Amino acid sequence: MIVGFLLAAYAVVANDSIQTLGTFLASNAQRPWWMLWLFAGGILLAVLCYGWVVNDGDVAYGRLEKFPVPDGGVSWLHAIPPLALLILTRLGVPVSTTFLVLTVFAVTAGNEENLGKMLTKSALGYLVAFVAAIALFRLVFKRASEYFHRTRDETIPAYWVVLQWASTGFLWSQWLVQDLANIFVYLPRALNASWLAFGVVVLLAMQGYIFYQFGGKIQKIVTSKTDTTDIRAATIIDLIYGIVLLVFKEMSNMPMSTTWVFLGVLAGREFALSFYLADTTTKATAHKVVADAAKALLGLVVSMVLAFGLPWLYALAFA
Repeated sequence: MIVGFLLAAYAVVANDSIQTLGTFLASNAQRPWWMLWLFAGGILLAVLCYGWVVNDGDVAYGRLEKFPVPDGGVSWLHAIPPLALLILTRLGVPVSTTFLVLTVFAVTAGNEENLGKMLTKSALGYLVAFVAAIALFRLVFKRASEYFHRTRDETIPAYWVVLQWASTGFLWSQWLVQDLANIFVYLPRALNASWLAFGVVVLLAMQGYIFYQFGGKIQKIVTSKTDTTDIRAATIIDLIYGIVLLVFKEMSNMPMSTTWVFLGVLAGREFALSFYLADTTTKATAHKVVADAAKALLGLVVSMVLAFGLPWLYALAFA
């Protein structure tokens, strides 16, 4: 149980949280890593403690209601997916931790129907994020994006720092509500104070390590996109991403892939910018989007193979 939690905590923090905080790190690269860590860590602590108090020890905000603790407890079967996630993360693959971690719990508990529900909600999240980003950056933020691109090497007014940190804080809190389930699925559904303290210390330490590395290889997916190191563009990206997560959080308690939503926002924005920025092309954008989508689909395939293959191997070995 503890090994699975530790592997999942590091894997989720290294993969998904960087996709959430990537634009924040990219646009604040000149600041000390510990300053950014204290900001994100404070929000993490607040979200965990608030969920623990108002939900009677459930820091997953109800996302694990349909994923009960397996009858036989957590086994080595459940610890393998986050290990695979660690490997894929080191390769720079933006894998959905929701699919990779929770699918094994669903299959071993005989709740295969939850896989279809997670997949449907995640695909819808990608589509909504993609369309919303295209519409907003094509119609609402067109002039702003052109101005940001044209003045990207100039001094940016200080108030943009406040706006970006505010939008990042909002996005980070919404992501935590969605993805804490992928980590705490290994622990009791109602945590006592000791388990809560253990989880807080582990997550803060791992978050600090990732910030010290300024994101690692997954960060390249963010920095490869147009003007994401511009604090103004990062503010708008984070705000849109956070709003989409908020909408889907209110829709149902079924977990979803925040990775797919993240890729949808970036893909829609890239296509919108390619329509009116002279130094970007639709063809080059399509290559970026397809490459990111292919990596996400690879992660989905790996998730399904592990979810259905591991129980079969376990039964075969101990039959």
